[in-house]
Amino acid sequence: MAHYLDPRNDLTFKRVFGEHKHLCMSLLNSMLPLEKPVVGIEYQTGELLPEIEILRNSIVDVRCTDSDGQQFIVEMQMYWTESFKSRVLLNASKAYVMQLNRAERYELLQPVYALSFVNEIFEKSPEMQDVYYHHYKTVNIKNTQKQIKGLEFVFIELPKFRPQSHGEKKLHELRLRFLTEINERTREVPAELLENSYTQEAIRYMEISAYTKEQLFTYDKFRDGIMTERSVISDAWHKGEETGLQKGRKEGIKEAALNLLQMGISPEDIMQSTRLTEDEIRSLQTAKTSERKNCR
Repeated sequence: MAHYLDPRNDLTFKRVFGEHKHLCMSLLNSMLPLEKPVVGIEYQTGELLPEIEILRNSIVDVRCTDSDGQQFIVEMQMYWTESFKSRVLLNASKAYVMQLNRAERYELLQPVYALSFVNEIFEKSPEMQDVYYHHYKTVNIKNTQKQIKGLEFVFIELPKFRPQSHGEKKLHELRLRFLTEINERTREVPAELLENSYTQEAIRYMEISAYTKEQLFTYDKFRDGIMTERSVISDAWHKGEETGLQKGRKEGIKEAALNLLQMGISPEDIMQSTRLTEDEIRSLQTAKTSERKNCR
């Protein structure tokens, strides 16, 4: 009986979508609201943005350009913070602006699409509890049919996805089922996934027998990195809570915020989670900078 790996891992995600153009194109065509289907792509290499040290294992991405010059950034985000939205915006914007080196006129700039699969729930309001697909673009607020084209963003909350068996969305759903139903606990693959040539091939790349010992070591290292990052961030909060019992709630929250700042979490995310003000966060940063100078 075959045993499978999780396609959300860096190694497996890039094997499927970063090495097989037809599988990547099929994913783009089924997930994005494109005016016409992608028929050819070329992969792009190199990082657009520097890594966030504490979250370096949380982001998996594949970048490509189609035959029309449109760019696509496909990401798997294993750990979510609100700052990821800003990161995705900056990433896509940088890809868009970098076209100026070869575009003679502004009107020759081609769109950039950012497709982000998120392995956590980030829209938690009651009215959004069943909505897993989020499409953002620049539109006129009084007439949403009027759009400034250039950047579009799709965020998909994988934990919210539930198959609906809509005929017109069959390919869309099969691809999401591949990402959410195939993992290390899978012993029997659903028949619907094997009936489709795309998902059948992708599942074949998830068989553990298709990987060397060295590759499996890399797979485990990525998975362990995710668990470590979650643990470090959780420990920082618990440390703040324990300090709070001794010094009072406010001081404890500040201690937790300082720990998170040291780990590279953005001030915006910390403000949202702790309810500290911008001035209080800035004060913590200033105090930490002064402490470092005094230690030299």
